[in-house]
Amino acid sequence: MKKIEGTIASPTGFSADGIHCGLKKYKLDLGWIYSEVPASVAGVFTTNQVQAAPLLCSKAVVQSGKIQGIIVNSGNANACTGEQGLMNAKKMQQLTSKKWSIDETLVAVASTGVIGHQLPMEKIEVGIETLAQSTNRQGTAFQQAILTTDTSEKSVVVQTTIAGKEVTLAGCAKGSGMIHPNMATMLGFVTTDADISSKLLQQLLSELTEVTFNQITVDGDTSTNDMVLVMANGLAKNQPIQADTPDYVAFKDALAFVLTELAKLIAKDGEGATKLIEVDVTGAKTASEARMLAKSVVGSMLVKSAIFGKDPNWGRILCALGYSGVTFEPEQVSIHLASLPVFQNGEPVSFDQVDMAEWLEKEEVKIDVCLQDGVAFGQAWGCDLTYDYVKINALYHT
Repeated sequence: MKKIEGTIASPTGFSADGIHCGLKKYKLDLGWIYSEVPASVAGVFTTNQVQAAPLLCSKAVVQSGKIQGIIVNSGNANACTGEQGLMNAKKMQQLTSKKWSIDETLVAVASTGVIGHQLPMEKIEVGIETLAQSTNRQGTAFQQAILTTDTSEKSVVVQTTIAGKEVTLAGCAKGSGMIHPNMATMLGFVTTDADISSKLLQQLLSELTEVTFNQITVDGDTSTNDMVLVMANGLAKNQPIQADTPDYVAFKDALAFVLTELAKLIAKDGEGATKLIEVDVTGAKTASEARMLAKSVVGSMLVKSAIFGKDPNWGRILCALGYSGVTFEPEQVSIHLASLPVFQNGEPVSFDQVDMAEWLEKEEVKIDVCLQDGVAFGQAWGCDLTYDYVKINALYHT
């Protein structure tokens, strides 16, 4: 597997575009991804009981097992908008399918932005007519059109070999606030030209979501809109991937890398964030408990605040472990903060304050926790809590 330069439109047979249609003042706000042929599909969706209208359309597409494109708008979530909102989501689906001359059941819909406002459908309709199709591979424009408070695009492209054929996987995402997935509090899209069934693809996405997107947290809020969709159109012409084979392992590794990189990019770009925080837990009894412990630490408002303030307050880390819901022996715990030991076998350890200050200046801060309770490993990602986070969300609606 190798990482390459590219966009969401890099795999064979995919195109994408993004434009400004007036949902936001200046920035791109409407985009689509299109496959030359119907593709296998997999999806995971927010667990918030309040779910936006586009999710209902997209869930139906995933359940059908085939997809050919996705239409996405930013600037308006089309959430909590009642029957009219659902009609508008379906209208987006219909307008897009008509433009592509395909069945509307092959079109997924996603929206992100402010909750509680009806979509200005006259702008959406003109925008869909403006978007370019097969001859346009403006993946970068699509990647920009899905953003809200994000400060940058989030994308990754890799290639691997499946049954002697070069297969490409590309992913992009948006997410900066309301990030506490279970799944998913974000929008994520993956395209690939691999040949794999929808059933196997769904199995893989569901499994990998647990150790990637479900292990990031920015602010503890789970959104109403968010989803991850994967499209696999088979145009790499590899033999169909079968479970428990070397090809399956190669594809899984590539997909895991794409999802992990996107998850980390989202965590790093948390609203107002200045640092990415990674927590690794080793020596746990089970992988599930290790992940719970890691996410408890990275989600702690006190830990996040300490990292922002460059304060090596390891007591907050230990406290967050203690209320994670996982049973462990505190006297066996060891903690490294920014590569320096601060707590060893249940007791504090002296550390060099100058070295610590240098480590905490870095844009990425790692916390290592060892429980000596087993052999399982878990990982989670988040960001620091800054003054700007409060400012951004205090003024978001206005």
